[in-house]
Amino acid sequence: MTALPAAALTARAQDVSPEIVTDILTLVRHETSSYDLPGLAAGLDLLHSLTVHRLGRPDHAQRHPGGECGDTLTLTYTGTRAGHIALVGHYDTVWPTGALAGWEQEGSDDGRDKLSGPGIFDMKTGLVQGIWALKLARESGVPVPTVTFLFNGDEEIGSPSSRPVIEEVAQKADATLVLEPTAHGAVKTARKGCGIFRVTATGVEAHAGLAPQDGASAITALAEFVVAAAAVAAPGKGTTINTGLIKGGSGTNVVAGQATASIDIRVSSEAERLRVDDALDAIRVSDRRVRIEIDHAWNRPPMTLTASSARLLDLAREVTREQGRGDLPDAAVGGASDANFVAALGLPVLCGMGAVGDNAHARGEFIYPDTVPAQTSLVAGLLGRLAEPLRDCA
Repeated sequence: MTALPAAALTARAQDVSPEIVTDILTLVRHETSSYDLPGLAAGLDLLHSLTVHRLGRPDHAQRHPGGECGDTLTLTYTGTRAGHIALVGHYDTVWPTGALAGWEQEGSDDGRDKLSGPGIFDMKTGLVQGIWALKLARESGVPVPTVTFLFNGDEEIGSPSSRPVIEEVAQKADATLVLEPTAHGAVKTARKGCGIFRVTATGVEAHAGLAPQDGASAITALAEFVVAAAAVAAPGKGTTINTGLIKGGSGTNVVAGQATASIDIRVSSEAERLRVDDALDAIRVSDRRVRIEIDHAWNRPPMTLTASSARLLDLAREVTREQGRGDLPDAAVGGASDANFVAALGLPVLCGMGAVGDNAHARGEFIYPDTVPAQTSLVAGLLGRLAEPLRDCA
């Protein structure tokens, strides 16, 4: 295993930092809402062109149709050694098209410059840093692994079309680095599993004034259900349950015949997932004429720090120490990402290798541009560490 020359690498990243930031802003200024298919298609074309501009044409490229979601693009650049690393990131954002208009894009925090924009933190900065990391690693002249970039356009809605591609790419790689934003500079080694359950209550309609006794209110029953569901939460075990959406009924003078609720559930372990499933199925409402149906829609399994991922974390920490940054912190977070899928396969993965900033999914989301060189250097240095397969990196 050969380490990249830390001082030269970090100095070079600092020199090209203005170009990296320019590329970040280029992506941010093209809006890519998860629900805007034309915008996603054009955004992926832009990302593809940017990658080719910085790295040249890949040895293999494939665009996987997303159907009702954004497409997934895989680009493979053959390395000089046997190692193979996947760099994964999504280009879709939670922001509806048009959010950029009137967005304050620059500011400061106690005298420290900030850059803001829809998706700049989550996670277009990470995408660009990943591209430049490979560029810097290759230009350093030391051995580098084969790198497969995977850019998907549906992460913010659960990665329904890209999940099989992510799993296939991860299984062919020695390790996966997910370019999601950091947790205030820390890599993310544990994430909650999550699901969005849809609960449907079907009752009996009746006139609310003339014959209320003939009705069975779906709304009343659903209200009972969501209160009982909230009691299933176990924050001490990392399990949260939030009913975020409710709709139902047809009129104020009609006993409601149907109502639905969408419930966000987060768990830290497989045991808790099973417990929640059983507990929700066991809930009974007082009016037995109302039928309750639950769609157990788990979309990401929990991510925990496995032995293989711990080895990857050790290598990343070696890189940060060599680059003069001290120990690299790690964190467990409540949000989920595509790293959850990789971890569930028992494969080595680190998440949160991207931007340093804050306010994901909030209008003030931002990055600190002065952290861009260090974060890019970290990924570049780790690629050098992984020029050989992970099992050989001792």
